[in-house]
Amino acid sequence: MKQRAIAILGSTGSIGVNSLKLVDQFPKHFRVETLAAGQNIRLLAQQVNKYRPRLVSIRNAADIPKLEAMLAKDLGLEIHSGDEGAEKAASLPTVDVVVSAIVGFAGVRPTLAAIDADKLVALANKESIVAAGDLIMQRVKTTESMLIPVDSEHSAIFQTMHGRLHDEVAKLQHIILTASGGPFLHVDAQELQKVTPQEALQHPTWQMGAKITIDSATMMNKGLEVIEATRLFNIPADKVKVQIHPQSIIHSLIEYVDGSMLAQLGITDMRGPLVYAMAYPDRLHRALPSLSLSEVGNLSFFDPDFNKFPCLRLAYEAANVGQSMPTVLNAANEICVAAFLKKEISFPDIARYIEKVLEQHQVAKLHSLDQVCTTDAWAREQTKKLIQEEL
Repeated sequence: MKQRAIAILGSTGSIGVNSLKLVDQFPKHFRVETLAAGQNIRLLAQQVNKYRPRLVSIRNAADIPKLEAMLAKDLGLEIHSGDEGAEKAASLPTVDVVVSAIVGFAGVRPTLAAIDADKLVALANKESIVAAGDLIMQRVKTTESMLIPVDSEHSAIFQTMHGRLHDEVAKLQHIILTASGGPFLHVDAQELQKVTPQEALQHPTWQMGAKITIDSATMMNKGLEVIEATRLFNIPADKVKVQIHPQSIIHSLIEYVDGSMLAQLGITDMRGPLVYAMAYPDRLHRALPSLSLSEVGNLSFFDPDFNKFPCLRLAYEAANVGQSMPTVLNAANEICVAAFLKKEISFPDIARYIEKVLEQHQVAKLHSLDQVCTTDAWAREQTKKLIQEEL
């Protein structure tokens, strides 16, 4: 495999850090071309000094002098900021693969920029597909770009179908997304009222950023993945099932119309789906340790509790309505998660406020990025307003 130039959007987050570990592990196959990050300037400076990219972007322009002060001299580096900077990092002509891992709605514009520049996009930002999925998938069809999912569940589905999405989807009975169940799987619903952010951040299986870890605790993360699956694989929500699988060994399954089921298994390490996407269609030798089934022993599965985890129910409802509803769901959730982390609202309030905003929204078809952004902004402001009224 020829060495590929990699752009990492969200380089200081967990996906970005794991992407750089793969660059270290496979230096003959990958080199860092561009980096984009948020506010972790110290870590970004360390990454730039080590990997020496051509271009780097930071969220806030005011932080550029701080970053420059930490960098080695004579790097010959372009430094940009904001949405425009992230888009430049995603679309630089010398980039081959874009790891899209900026958290939340902020990842939409750079993901679209990468697609418009005909890049292979390793998509780790599910919120982009949820909020602007119709627009993104239309762009993919009209460019030479390719979208490879990095969520372990969607990577599993993609791998199980060997990338033959159009040929295989017609033969599917169901896509089955597995879920760990998060930290409150065995906690009584009544106890969730007392849950603290610190408790919600203790995920039993995966090491992730704060936002996605809270989403896992509410099971909104799985709900967003249901919507993501409908967009990526062009199937209705009633063909996407969720199964709780605490061991997180089977990352997802597909069921064909004849009753046959195929699954993808692996250890719980995000470098697996990452290296698959970054090297696609090749597979790199010894990227991860082998899975020992004898050590795993038993695998268990059971249905999710929609009453205990109403965020999952709300996501299915948004997926069934479609159009602008998933955009509103995603925006309201981002605001609610931030409010919960700041202890402004309770854990059950997350779903309660999201449902209120969804009920107030008038559904519309979103034809442009401007319309997506307007809908997102409305949902954020409405959610903030509802929260402030009850504080």
